[in-house]
Amino acid sequence: MDWNEEMRDIKKDLGALRPVIADVSVAFGDLARAATAAGALDTKTKELLAVAIGIAKQCEDCIGFHVKAAVIAGATRDEISDTIGICVYMGGGPSLMYGAKALAAFDQFTATK
Repeated sequence: MDWNEEMRDIKKDLGALRPVIADVSVAFGDLARAATAAGALDTKTKELLAVAIGIAKQCEDCIGFHVKAAVIAGATRDEISDTIGICVYMGGGPSLMYGAKALAAFDQFTATK
């Protein structure tokens, strides 16, 4: 899977949806900004939590968005790997499979850095 291409496709699809549900889109964006803002937990930790939930919920699009956000927030490969390890502990085989996707996304998003 080409994660950069996948993210472009997802953003295109969301771009078509946003005006159709404009009020919901604005509210969701506000929620996302509030939830990921630094507080007792920093933004990077919150994004790693979101990666874990994306893995647990088996949501490839969520994995892509939040791995990319974690990279932007300064997450390392070791931090992503530790996050995946907890997911596998709690979620077994399915988390292992989606964890592999998360690590592949991380590697692709950081390949140009």
